[in-house]
Amino acid sequence: MNLTNIYMEALESNGLFENYAHKTRFKELMDCYSQYPFFNKGLCKCMYLSSWDDEHFIVMVEMLNSMAIGREEDTEEMRIEGNMRAEDYKEEHEDGEAFVYNLSSSFLNGTRFGLEGLEKLPEHFQYLVRRAVAAEDVIESVVV
Repeated sequence: MNLTNIYMEALESNGLFENYAHKTRFKELMDCYSQYPFFNKGLCKCMYLSSWDDEHFIVMVEMLNSMAIGREEDTEEMRIEGNMRAEDYKEEHEDGEAFVYNLSSSFLNGTRFGLEGLEKLPEHFQYLVRRAVAAEDVIESVVV
């Protein structure tokens, strides 16, 4: 079984895809980028998170294409870009977006993200973050 199928099955069996579009976007990212040297569980978590909607999916595709073309070996540049975006959103007072980019950075760093302040976010961001943390646990449990 290939990596795409392994992660898809794990997430699907835990009911973590919101809808067909979410599942399809995640599968597309996995099919295209899971064989690159920069792929790791942290990136897989970011792929899950970015697959929730077209806007974030497009940002992820652009970043991954750039990494593939540049023959990146790790996700360091992606982590730096995510940190900059989080700061930009924080300055624009879009705290939900900043929170999500900080969550992505923690995925890439391989650290657990503290959920302090989550309750202050709009409900749709709270839901998204909770689902991403549940997906994080599933992805971490996958043995490849």
